[in-house]
Amino acid sequence: MKIISYSELVVNEGGKMIQKGMNFGIQKTHSVVLMSTEKNAPYNDKIFDDGVIEYEGHDVPKNISPDKKSVDQSMFNESGTHTENGKFVAAATNYKEGKKDPAKIKVYRKIRPGVWVDMGFYNLTDAYKRHDGVREVFKFLLEPTFEEVHEDRDYEDLLHNRTIPGEIQREVYDRDKGKCVKCGSKENLHFDHILPFSKGGSSKTSSNIQLLCAKHNLQKGAKFV
Repeated sequence: MKIISYSELVVNEGGKMIQKGMNFGIQKTHSVVLMSTEKNAPYNDKIFDDGVIEYEGHDVPKNISPDKKSVDQSMFNESGTHTENGKFVAAATNYKEGKKDPAKIKVYRKIRPGVWVDMGFYNLTDAYKRHDGVREVFKFLLEPTFEEVHEDRDYEDLLHNRTIPGEIQREVYDRDKGKCVKCGSKENLHFDHILPFSKGGSSKTSSNIQLLCAKHNLQKGAKFV
């Protein structure tokens, strides 16, 4: 997982200044979601141990209801067109009914203001409603995909790079001062398991996670030093 700035995120997405959390069909090949698992995040997004993301749908606009956290999330705008929730629900339904391949979703995770993690691509495989104790919210399941698996990297390690909890990512980023621990570079940073998951290393403790630049991350591969 690569750590990037917002400006790099914009470059990744062809210059589009992405502000909304849900952006269905923003690119010809994929959609984009912005997520956060911070305690004060506006939505309750989760990453499970198998790498699957449960992404929460978005609220009605403030002009519809100032107290939007008390109003059921909607599939439709007042004009009758789909909200972003509705677009994601339709895509998930088409996949479950065998009508289309799963929609490809690019996920970016915020860990600090202006600091993002490029989580890579996921498949949208399910959508459902859940009552959160106050109102009905949408939930979307995003399953991780690996378009490129390098021979010197273990699939299981790549998967567990994506399950590093948000608080651990933030702690490691702050501890390592946003620099590669090997050379001090601030460019092309990645989260790395010191002891790979396939060899018994944990994704849940900061002592086993470090920041490496792309050069040192590739040099290490699935080996540990």
